[in-house]
Amino acid sequence: MDTTEILIRIRKIVRSINLESKKIQKEYGVSIPQVLCLNYLYHSAGYQSTQSDIRKFMNLNPSAVSGLINRLESKNLLARLPKSGDKRVVNIVLTSKGSKLLEKIPPLLHEQLSQKLRLLDHHKISQIKESLNILIKILDIQNIEALPMITIDENMEDAEQEFA
Repeated sequence: MDTTEILIRIRKIVRSINLESKKIQKEYGVSIPQVLCLNYLYHSAGYQSTQSDIRKFMNLNPSAVSGLINRLESKNLLARLPKSGDKRVVNIVLTSKGSKLLEKIPPLLHEQLSQKLRLLDHHKISQIKESLNILIKILDIQNIEALPMITIDENMEDAEQEFA
């Protein structure tokens, strides 16, 4: 296999991610990172979390998470509620509208990939990890933050800052 075939395969993966992202945005009115945030809340105790915990899970800077939460709040998909007993802490809570939206959205590519990877044996998983590590090293992108799932529609300002 020559290098062109490798690049074509990578472009195929990236294009699939891009198409999924556009489809989710068009059909459901939310971005993939927004779905991720809602899904995180859905699986959190009491359907709620702090902005700090969401930031850690999303692996984004505070301003990006704040903007993401603002957009979801404006769509009534989540709400900010002061923590009882400590008004300095604000809990981010999934609303019933947010929960209903999650029920409609089909499994994302990263969820499908995760399920299929679990079916592979340890040796095959090691090969895939090593191959990806080689690509990351070749591209010199070891220090780039990664979302906890496959997406390309993250805040472009944040992405530009990472490459600066």
